[in-house]
Amino acid sequence: MIHIQKRIYFYALLLTSSLADARVVRVEAQAPQILPEHAGKPIYERIDGVFHGELDPRDPANRIITDLAAAPRNARGKVEYRASFSLSRPVDPTKRSGVIFYDVPNRGFAPPQDVDEDGHIRVVSGWQGDVAPGKDVQWLSVPTVKGITGPQVIYLTKIPASTKSRALGAGQIRPTLRPEPVSLDTRKAKLVISRRGQGDMAIAPEDWAFADCTTTPFPGVPHTNQICLRNGFDEDAAYTLSYTGKDPQVLGIGFAATRDLMAFLRSGKRDDSGNANPAGNGTKWTVGVGNSQSGNFLRSFVHLGFNRDEQGRKVFDGINPNIAARQLVLNLRFNNPGGAVGLYEPGSEGTLWWGRYTDKARGRGPSSLLDRCHATKTCPKIIETFGSAELWGLRASPGLVGTDAKADIPLPANVRRYYFPSTTHGGSWRGGFPVNGEDLFMGATCLHRGNPNPISDQLRVARKMLVNWVSRNQPPLASRYPTLANGDLVQPNGKAMGFDVRGLTGPDGHIKPFYDYDFGPGFIAADVSGALSTQPPRVRGEFPQRVPRVNADFNEFAGVPSVHLQVPLGTYTGWNIETKGYEKGQVCGFVGGFIPFAKTKAEREAQSDPRLSLEERYKDHAGFVAKVREAAAREIAAGWLLADDAARIVKQAEDSAVLK
Repeated sequence: MIHIQKRIYFYALLLTSSLADARVVRVEAQAPQILPEHAGKPIYERIDGVFHGELDPRDPANRIITDLAAAPRNARGKVEYRASFSLSRPVDPTKRSGVIFYDVPNRGFAPPQDVDEDGHIRVVSGWQGDVAPGKDVQWLSVPTVKGITGPQVIYLTKIPASTKSRALGAGQIRPTLRPEPVSLDTRKAKLVISRRGQGDMAIAPEDWAFADCTTTPFPGVPHTNQICLRNGFDEDAAYTLSYTGKDPQVLGIGFAATRDLMAFLRSGKRDDSGNANPAGNGTKWTVGVGNSQSGNFLRSFVHLGFNRDEQGRKVFDGINPNIAARQLVLNLRFNNPGGAVGLYEPGSEGTLWWGRYTDKARGRGPSSLLDRCHATKTCPKIIETFGSAELWGLRASPGLVGTDAKADIPLPANVRRYYFPSTTHGGSWRGGFPVNGEDLFMGATCLHRGNPNPISDQLRVARKMLVNWVSRNQPPLASRYPTLANGDLVQPNGKAMGFDVRGLTGPDGHIKPFYDYDFGPGFIAADVSGALSTQPPRVRGEFPQRVPRVNADFNEFAGVPSVHLQVPLGTYTGWNIETKGYEKGQVCGFVGGFIPFAKTKAEREAQSDPRLSLEERYKDHAGFVAKVREAAAREIAAGWLLADDAARIVKQAEDSAVLK
């Protein structure tokens, strides 16, 4: 057992095939660190490090990477990159399951890997090249292409009036670097302010600057990634910045970096210096999981053909894109992979469905996210999981019913889909049965309280099913999700859904629009690749979307409901309403809401609330706990809840203040 901290250098297995030009060439790994012991689990060690790779732009496997051919090359004619990684494994090789479980970092964030309850090797690595290194961040360093320029549009809202300067990439969950302008002369750019009821107005070039005004008054200190205004920002307004950017990063390398690291960890024996693969030699299966942006990464990873390694083998045997609905904006010149579904942001323009579908509404032929992997026989087994907020706030509808919303798109045999009804994005962070429906994951300016309905218990089951599917060929439970055929999917308004709005604020108008953007001829829409030449894009129209019906409690019921939803304390929504700023009254991001039930019949009648009160449902605290216990037992029997999670949920119900 090694305790001395020193650097150990691993060199990748040299491949004999002349086509094997995309590979890891060096891995620099720190000595293993023993992790704290967990009762009943094997002792784990963690290895952190950096891997170096190189790509041949002429290799067919790499040609799809935007701007790779124009990137700087080394003496061997290859494009170089480097990235961080973290790996944890059981110290005793006999305790390893044979599975590498790769967890795609979200916007770079990935805490060091920990002990796995099933003995899997856990891996994370950097893939997003515009994220700066930092604590618990996995990073990727990629080359830039000098001399290339292109139009940029950045849409900024919710800027506090006290803000001195605004970073161009600061409106996201994790700030990132945006393309530098070719000139800091504001006469060569345009900044437009939009106010509700007043329309748009261009701000005079002399009244704003590419500058940092944090400590120096306007016009501040010149800065390539910040702007400031002479008269300050209006927090109730929106700002659209248009400028010409330069020197794009080749961020599409992130897909290849993940492909080649996983290929080495899975199949590499020893490097050319005789050092062993840090994952060992016993890997039989690989599984990739990702949440939200990271789930979009996996969808595009497969779609763009990166699930085939340099020797023609599968990279991932199985993947779980969770709460993901789009393609990732990574393989696009001047892209913004840290974005979501903001105005003018691409991501929903590409192929969005696992089954074959003809996108007549956008004038395209039949396509599937699996077309390339079918051609190379490298498709993984897929378990897709998502919930209500992804339909309301992230445009998940076309993945189910296409751009015309006329019919269900059948799922291929290698795909399972599980829908988590009435959930916010990612489910409740806190879980349990909060008395007032308060939850950590809620927008500060949303009308309704945070949605406390969790997805973690069902997600844990789904991921165990995925591992069993790839390692034991044990089929998972049948797909469960809303469909048009069953009458579960309807137009996104209260009347169609069955949402009685008496005394309540309903869902009408609170779905994120699905616009038909025209980004210009250089944009390869099906792959969300290439380059944008029309910025802002031309809006050609808006596509229809569908959402699930609701029951008498205004809760969704199709899919795999949690115990919390089966024993509800109120209405759990996948939508919420913005209360401040330029977007007041519109959908509040992709945050779900909670509208609690009245405690007594008298209270609900006074509020004209058609939903039964807590006392009418459960009588008292003991009755509530009994219902929770019954629901937990049903879910265990159905295979959708593990015994230890059931015990925890029942204990939370017992400890809650519901009807005490």
